Amino acid sequence: MKSLFDPEAYTETKQRIDQVDPSQNPEWGRMTAGQMMHHCQKALETPLGKSDLKRPNMFMRIIFRSFKNSMYNDKPWKQNLPTAPGFKVEDERDFETEKKQLISLLDEFHEKGKDYDWPNHPVFGSFTAQQWGQMQFKHLDHHLRQFGV
Repeated sequence: MKSLFDPEAYTETKQRIDQVDPSQNPEWGRMTAGQMMHHCQKALETPLGKSDLKRPNMFMRIIFRSFKNSMYNDKPWKQNLPTAPGFKVEDERDFETEKKQLISLLDEFHEKGKDYDWPNHPVFGSFTAQQWGQMQFKHLDHHLRQFGV
């Protein structure tokens, strides 16, 4: 699996974000392109310590951890997977504003790199730096494919 810490994957992801057409309907799901850009920010905010994502109860953490490796393995995520409540975006979003903020967070994540002391995920627990980079690439790839790029 590619990682956002790899220069090639990082550059590719930024180029793909630039190719998103704000008038494009998603190939699956209901988000607009602006909502998708904001949703993707939420995933990057989590490891950067900018998220208010709440830690679920012990029972839910055990359930989530049972599929933790699917977050960063080579198998693409299925279409129409449920979205975590803290990551849902239901209000309209300005595409250009959200795109700019997403790229800023992507840059910040990439710059911290593999040697940064990444925090635990509030839902899935600990990830290595490599797993964080892979998971973030996989999440962005999933949503960029959703919009045909």
